[in-house]
Amino acid sequence: MKGILTPIVKICCISSKEEAMVAVAHGASAIGLVGEMPSGPGIISDTLIKEIAQIVPPAISTFLLTSNTDSTEIIKHHRRVNTNTIQIVDKLKIGRYEEIRENLPNVKLVQVIHVMDERSIEEATNISKYVDAILLDSGNPNLKIKELGGTGKVHNWEISKLIREEISIPIFLAGGLNASNVKEAIEYVQPFGIDLCSGVRTNGQLDSKKLKKFFDAVNAK
Repeated sequence: MKGILTPIVKICCISSKEEAMVAVAHGASAIGLVGEMPSGPGIISDTLIKEIAQIVPPAISTFLLTSNTDSTEIIKHHRRVNTNTIQIVDKLKIGRYEEIRENLPNVKLVQVIHVMDERSIEEATNISKYVDAILLDSGNPNLKIKELGGTGKVHNWEISKLIREEISIPIFLAGGLNASNVKEAIEYVQPFGIDLCSGVRTNGQLDSKKLKKFFDAVNAK
């Protein structure tokens, strides 16, 4: 992919210490650890999230995925697990990003934007002033049972590309990515990072063969 920077890769839905180390061994720069959610795969206990975060190498970003929408509850959730990054998968409804920063000054904040239509561009632009990165995912937080990621579905990359061009902070691209489409996604959207869960799993388990194939595709020139 001449002229395009190779993005970092975040492997999400890590469910054990063993999976974390397999992801890192294959080249993951970040891992996603899923807390309590209304739906979706990979949910593990806060105790296990903390244990996994403690054993990965210091250079690896550990993302706590939290569905809390109250800044105070997000702070409490983080203090139970001690990851170095918080991924907020729903809209912040109570409190402010500044409150989280004041209480957790060394923790990176990543806000998920569920790309549904062009209104997502304005949403991402407004929120980009307060966080360290935006993660663009498929999902629908407006459903009765919210879809907050892990759908395995591709969204409209045209909107993701427009968001990437509009904001000045890094973006991660997620949603239905796998070895067969990731090169196209990187060339079109040119994200800072790629995030995936189901695309490297077989029967819910992290698959070393799929991981190798995926990283080969990401790093292809």
